[in-house]
Amino acid sequence: MDAIQAANSGHPGAPMGMADMAEVLWNDYLRHNPANPQWANRDRFVLSNGHGSMLLYSLLHLTGYEEFSIDQLRNFRQFGYRTAGHPEYEPGGPVETTTGPLGQGIGNAVGMAMAEKILAGEFNRPGHDIVDHKTWVFIGDGCLMEGISHEVCSLAGTLKLGKLICLYDDNNISIDGEVGGWFTDDTPKRFESYGWQVIADVDGHDSASISAAIEQAAADSDRPTMICCKTIIGFGSPNKQGTAATHGAPLGDDEISATRKELGWESAPFEIPDEIAAGWNHKERCADNESHWNEDFVAYKAEYPELANEFVRRMAGNLPADWSDFADRAIAGIDAEGASVATRKASLIALNAFAPVLPEMVGGSADLTGSNLTKHNGSVPISGDDAAGNYVWFGVREFGMTAICNGMRLHGGWLPYSGTFLTFSDYSRNALRMAALMRIQNVLVYTHDSIGLGEDGPTHQPVEHTASLRLMPNMSVWRPCDAVETAVAWRHAIERQDGPTSLILTRQGLPHQARSTGQISDIARGGYVLKDSGDVAEMIFIATGSEIALAMSAAESLAADGVNVRVVSMPSTDVFDAQDEDYRESVLPASVTARVVIEAGVTASWWRYAGPAGQVVGLDRFGESAPADELFEHFGFSTGNVVAVAKNVLK
Repeated sequence: MDAIQAANSGHPGAPMGMADMAEVLWNDYLRHNPANPQWANRDRFVLSNGHGSMLLYSLLHLTGYEEFSIDQLRNFRQFGYRTAGHPEYEPGGPVETTTGPLGQGIGNAVGMAMAEKILAGEFNRPGHDIVDHKTWVFIGDGCLMEGISHEVCSLAGTLKLGKLICLYDDNNISIDGEVGGWFTDDTPKRFESYGWQVIADVDGHDSASISAAIEQAAADSDRPTMICCKTIIGFGSPNKQGTAATHGAPLGDDEISATRKELGWESAPFEIPDEIAAGWNHKERCADNESHWNEDFVAYKAEYPELANEFVRRMAGNLPADWSDFADRAIAGIDAEGASVATRKASLIALNAFAPVLPEMVGGSADLTGSNLTKHNGSVPISGDDAAGNYVWFGVREFGMTAICNGMRLHGGWLPYSGTFLTFSDYSRNALRMAALMRIQNVLVYTHDSIGLGEDGPTHQPVEHTASLRLMPNMSVWRPCDAVETAVAWRHAIERQDGPTSLILTRQGLPHQARSTGQISDIARGGYVLKDSGDVAEMIFIATGSEIALAMSAAESLAADGVNVRVVSMPSTDVFDAQDEDYRESVLPASVTARVVIEAGVTASWWRYAGPAGQVVGLDRFGESAPADELFEHFGFSTGNVVAVAKNVLK
């Protein structure tokens, strides 16, 4: 109450209503160590209803996390402090994930529980359960209304994630008031149908009832558990509890004074009596939890040294020591093969090349495995009964799939990737944004990238999606033109650990482009000179993906007319933009103002490369249902039209 009042902003109702649940969990059951927030075998705690952030900050302060001092709490929601309006993930810190967009916290938590189960299947040995921890989630009505909660909780039941335990803050209130007018689901039956253990009608303000429910939840190893805690939002506020008035606004000085009296709390704001502080101090017990695990890990390492070293590497997020040399050889081999294939097929070629030395790669597809080609030769599907694998049948759950992969990466030990059609990236949009916001690695394989997919028509033909992904801060976007560029794009995605990467891939086959060793090296710079037809360029074509072949054809035609044309392949604009000015000038000299950009998508973002004297051959409308070749011709993606546009620019 005091922090929210000081900020004159925030959500007091959920923290007050969930405080009793939190006290039992954090004092009696949660296995963690404030002295080492990144202990590998700690329990994970996710506050899915992230607007209740002051509850989490209070818990972190009371249990001894130095990052959350009383000064941090005094400056709730203020610039430069960790106590943001919603919990924000920081690498190495105790906040496991950024939450606030409702439903995504439970999605991340399912990913964390999956990560734990699959890691255990890979690394645990008889007598050595070095991966053995729970994922705890606080969740509210709003999270359960969001569709993503269905996607991820359904899959959690199928995969029998028995170490996932949710405590549902069932207070019957959301922003608009009592939820009976818009949320009448029978939540217990819903989760029973998913295959969850459901513990209903728990008094969320009675510690003994909460404790008994947690004990029951922990005893069921084959099913995730939903503990339905009946609570009162704003508990303790004599005039506002149980109403939406406590949801998203400070209680006010008078009501806070009345609440202090109601609860018998006599201390001044931000003052914690010594005996209360001592009751929350479990540093010795927490340290013992980790020290016992460390002792077991020493014995494990003595018996299984290679496994132990691999586990340490994986949890640290490090690539194998010989990764760089291996990747160089693999890309050189793909170039030597010179295959002319669809870049979705090239993506599978890259996966087959890289995955054998990267056991941390875990992937899947939203029911499009045969189209996205995400299942490589070493893929082993996991199931509820057998978690020893690395491939997930996600089903038609694009949003949930992306949030789950975020959670797997946040947990540690895994490099997740997932696939769907590019047009369906819209379903995943907010989870993509959260990956970018948290700067976490997540590889997004998006196939069927343009009107080139043909007869499925405009519902499936993305025109604006690549551009919109390029607009997202921290999202790296690659649209490669052949197998070599695709392999380089995959390498970038594997090596980039400070944000997600989208790979934009074709359904239709594309020709292999001949390159020198230096050109192959320059692909990693996002844009490079693929072809020059003379000493001094008079015209520059800039293209990506399937339109590179078109640019090369048009350049040959113009060269026959005596025009010196440079073709620049720019598979990643964000990577190219990050290069030094001298390199960018060497690729796109300012003196050459006659430029044509070619991409089968919206034109808006390309004008900064075309310049005021250039043109963009693109598609600022939706497609049509017809064979791909006919569509490309109809919409101007033909050698003749590009040559005509170029000649007009030259005039």
